[in-house]
Amino acid sequence: MVDVHKLSRDAFDRLQAEYDDLTTRGRIEIAQKIETARELGDLSENGDYHAAKEEQGKMEGRIAHLSALIENAEIVEVDLSADMTVQAGCVVSIRYAGDDDVEKYLLGSIEERRDGLTVMSPGSPLGQALIGTSIDDTVTFEAPNGPLDVTVVDIEA
Repeated sequence: MVDVHKLSRDAFDRLQAEYDDLTTRGRIEIAQKIETARELGDLSENGDYHAAKEEQGKMEGRIAHLSALIENAEIVEVDLSADMTVQAGCVVSIRYAGDDDVEKYLLGSIEERRDGLTVMSPGSPLGQALIGTSIDDTVTFEAPNGPLDVTVVDIEA
């Protein structure tokens, strides 16, 4: 079964632009680096050639990853106007039981990352426990060292 990747429109557009750039400009540049390195002679001891081939491999891996994300993407729009519950794509502030600090997380794919926010997967134990909760709800989730309680402090789009 194929995993559906829930992405915001911004994240989808950003990933599509990166994919387009890597499959055009990126591939051309890496081919030029490899060609330049080949002209230097013996490939078995050519550090530039091996570095360019390694870079090409990493880039092709990223292209394959982006392709799978884009192909299996579902664009989600966070709408908190009618339903103030935690859902994929929202920013949720939580407080662990016995702690005064409030932590903010973006609930979504790592590709949704934003400056200053830690990303939490909706499929993680805490992410699963938070989905569908409202402000002031307390949930328990299974952490590696045993169950933990968290309270939802705020929800933002």
